[in-house]
Amino acid sequence: MTSPTSTAVPPTAVPEGGPAPATRRWRPATRRVVVRALAGVALLGLWQLAAVAAANPSFIPSPGAVWEQLLRLSTTHDGIRGYSGSLLLEHLGISLRRILIGSAIGVAGGLVAGVVLGTVPWIRVVAEPVVTFVRALPPLAYFSLLIIWFGIDETPKLWLLAIAALPPVAVATAAAVHGAPTDLVEAARALGASRRDVIRDVVLPHALPEIFTGVRLAVGIAYSSVVAAETVNGVPGIGGMVRDAQRYLQTDVVALGLLAIGLSGLLIDGLLRVAEKRLIPWRGRS
Repeated sequence: MTSPTSTAVPPTAVPEGGPAPATRRWRPATRRVVVRALAGVALLGLWQLAAVAAANPSFIPSPGAVWEQLLRLSTTHDGIRGYSGSLLLEHLGISLRRILIGSAIGVAGGLVAGVVLGTVPWIRVVAEPVVTFVRALPPLAYFSLLIIWFGIDETPKLWLLAIAALPPVAVATAAAVHGAPTDLVEAARALGASRRDVIRDVVLPHALPEIFTGVRLAVGIAYSSVVAAETVNGVPGIGGMVRDAQRYLQTDVVALGLLAIGLSGLLIDGLLRVAEKRLIPWRGRS
């Protein structure tokens, strides 16, 4: 008689090196979501405690007051449409458009400047201090000059954001291009590649991870400069809304504007991270 153990079917095992179970694969992501949600709740609790302790809405508004302003500025209330005639999303959209255009100009200029600085030694010696000088300037330091040159319309705002976004990309690109592997460059030249071919096929692919880091920094700096760019004739615009509300001690509107800037900035940075993973899949691999 055959023993029961000889006919028992062994339990199915996961092959070595095969895909992990779904529960194990998603567990770290779920844990991150839960931790961040708990951190958000804790921050809201601390905010509410600080508002109660201050007992002054003009100093620290409560989360409830900011929520009420969110509802008020997102609709038409008592015949008043949003803030200064524009809804909150419209203010944010106009600021995002300015950031997109200014960042695009700054990133494009930074890429060109970085490639030139990284490949032409004498230009690097002459122009690198200028780029460092511009990077050290706060946006408000040259915004007044831009207003004198271009007036108070859109042009000085876009130039401010472009100038703020250019140096990080230029510095990152120059450093990455200058540090391209010499053996790969020499091998490409030995095979008959021209200078343009070497830059396009060898130097830039090697430099892309550092360049993308510079792009993320540039967009973040441009985003943080939008309030400075919208100090003059900035309404509609989320930065102009914050500055205007500050004059009238509308602290809840100021807090709402800052939250809108911060949350949309997180979203933009997340999109840039996704784009980085898609466009530079070899980053971090030897």
